[in-house]
Amino acid sequence: MEGLDRPAAVAAKRSGSPKYNECAKAMRPALVGSPLLLLSQEEGGIRLCKPGEDMFYETTTDFSGYRFLASSGKWFLVVDSRSDLYIIDVFSDERIRLPPLESINGGLYMVERVGSNEFKVTLIRGIFNGSCSVHTTKYLRGLLWVDDKNGDYVVVWQFEQGQFLGFCKKGDLHYRDIPIRVDVRREFRGLKDVVLKGYSLYSLVTRSFIRHIDLSGQDGFKDVSVIPRFPMWKPDTPRVDFGVTEIKKVISFSDRIAVTTSGEVLLVFTKAYEPFCERYRIFRVYKRDPKELDPNTYDTSLVEMESIGDEALFFDLGITVPADHTLGIEPNSIYFTRNDRFGHKYCSIPCLIDICVYNIATRTIKRFPSLSNLKLKDAQWFLPS
Repeated sequence: MEGLDRPAAVAAKRSGSPKYNECAKAMRPALVGSPLLLLSQEEGGIRLCKPGEDMFYETTTDFSGYRFLASSGKWFLVVDSRSDLYIIDVFSDERIRLPPLESINGGLYMVERVGSNEFKVTLIRGIFNGSCSVHTTKYLRGLLWVDDKNGDYVVVWQFEQGQFLGFCKKGDLHYRDIPIRVDVRREFRGLKDVVLKGYSLYSLVTRSFIRHIDLSGQDGFKDVSVIPRFPMWKPDTPRVDFGVTEIKKVISFSDRIAVTTSGEVLLVFTKAYEPFCERYRIFRVYKRDPKELDPNTYDTSLVEMESIGDEALFFDLGITVPADHTLGIEPNSIYFTRNDRFGHKYCSIPCLIDICVYNIATRTIKRFPSLSNLKLKDAQWFLPS
């Protein structure tokens, strides 16, 4: 298959040539499994990119008016201008309409639509029964997992600073809620980050413990969390950030989690410095110390990893995948676009997009000059299936 380069794609789109449509539909087989970028443009619409080869692809469908929340393979979770959620295939016009946000039922919360993109959330059970708040879908967050073998899927979403996670699975006519503050054990209250891997939902909570939710059952969810002796705290030992030789202002930082192919939960820390145009950014990856620690001490239970081996970590997806040189998946690397995909992190510059691939062993960053002049409002890595 001959891919469309940027000039050819744009020219074909403007001319309305049938060849453009045929090429766009046929590009998927040549791209399956390779790291791609979905670029949301400021002027509207999206473009797909294989940055390692400077290849750009236009889609046959106009996705203006959609905001892309999450991906799983070729599928994306999107919200449209009417605050309706869909799962769409970016390589075709196939889409699955999801239940309305206000359909949530059977839990602690009720959601009412009070505007085109505003929703009133009311706690209907518990000690604070009747308390309510209004949220907008402008900052709606989402997660998606699709089983390519049988088409099963799981969708998870949250309003900004919301009190619960909403979720549904294939065949559901409404969402159910997973409370994150009310009716939750103290150690597992709050939410700093969350990852969906299959039917398992992993949350980094306020106290830095990992909450593990099983969504595979027919009757809602099951909390299968295990409380370790120590939270996911980074070591306190000071360390000079590699590549930063002088005092600089920090403009963004975050703690995120990622789940490996073996199911181990890692803590991933990233920090960016001014001046942003020079892209000073560091990453650190931590895992639980395999050695037994003295329970009478307050020593951290995390150790920094110098390598994640023959795997690559996709920050947008919150998972690692096996490296594959033939597909362009680099080993011991972090594929990054931004640090607030789901969590609501500190950032002095809104929507700080920094598309790069970071090598953990060499602590070097690879960026893509062909993307530097694009006006983007969002970007995310995905692995088409």
